[in-house]
Amino acid sequence: MAKAIVIEQTGGPEVMKWVDVELAEPGPGEVLLRQTAVGLNFVDIYFRSGLYTLPHLPHGLGAEAAGVVEAVGADVRDIAVGDRVAYVHNQQGSYAEMRVLPAHRCVKLPDDIPDATAAGIMLRGLTAQFLLRRTYRVQQGDTILVHAAAGGVGLILCSWAKHLGATVIGTVGSEEKAQVARENGCDHVIDYTLQDFVAEVREITGGKGLPVVYDSVGKETFDGSLDCLRPLGMMVTFGNASGPVPAIEPKLLAQKGSLFLTRPTLFHYIADRQELLAAAAELFEAVRGGAVTVAINQEYALIDVAQAHRDLEARKTTGSTVLLP
Repeated sequence: MAKAIVIEQTGGPEVMKWVDVELAEPGPGEVLLRQTAVGLNFVDIYFRSGLYTLPHLPHGLGAEAAGVVEAVGADVRDIAVGDRVAYVHNQQGSYAEMRVLPAHRCVKLPDDIPDATAAGIMLRGLTAQFLLRRTYRVQQGDTILVHAAAGGVGLILCSWAKHLGATVIGTVGSEEKAQVARENGCDHVIDYTLQDFVAEVREITGGKGLPVVYDSVGKETFDGSLDCLRPLGMMVTFGNASGPVPAIEPKLLAQKGSLFLTRPTLFHYIADRQELLAAAAELFEAVRGGAVTVAINQEYALIDVAQAHRDLEARKTTGSTVLLP
């Protein structure tokens, strides 16, 4: 038996329950992981609230964690008992003391990457990796816009893009978050509660617009983000913190400059194990080299995850948050 967070119905933070769960022995291609740190992500709230659909109820929550392998099933070749590993998985369930999961989703951790760091960056860091290096490959001299610049993905995007030679514009919702963004690679910070971010971007770029906008906010910023782009620019919408983006007519993209629009998902970029390993290796190297600033700014006991969700929804958190089993 092990303890885990499970929901029997969707709803507010109060639906999450700390319960005993039965764990089967790892089957072929699986590992049993004793988890030492669990990552908290806004997408967890989408599943808890019902915005995103779980395959069934009751069900666990959480997409990423780090820990130590306790047992391996048959046909597991490159993971062994005692290995420190981390993972991000498209099957919710990381809010747990122990977990059985596919070995091909696990990445061995280098000695210089702590468990808490790994748990806090697998989803966010690999998301930043594919956004910056594959969806739109940021180049030296680019000027880019990152919404929610003081959030978990935002801080990684900003610091990594700055290291790549980009000029980084970030939006935030308070002066406190503005300072965090400045400390993590933002050349220009816009407080969207006080300033018109579209007008500010136009002024910063001399009216030229941007090659790319990274938008995890969704409904509140989508239309304005399109107006920040130069002709042939790319709108990357990858989150719904303010609600889902309404349907749009494709001709709008033509009218605004033959724009590109994409709604990428991490798991399509790392579906192949070799792509996962390559992305993780680049992420870990970026952490070592200081390109990625890992800001674990909040820690909660896993049993207190309801309060962590409340704080995240209220936008009281910055950087990454880790839950400790």
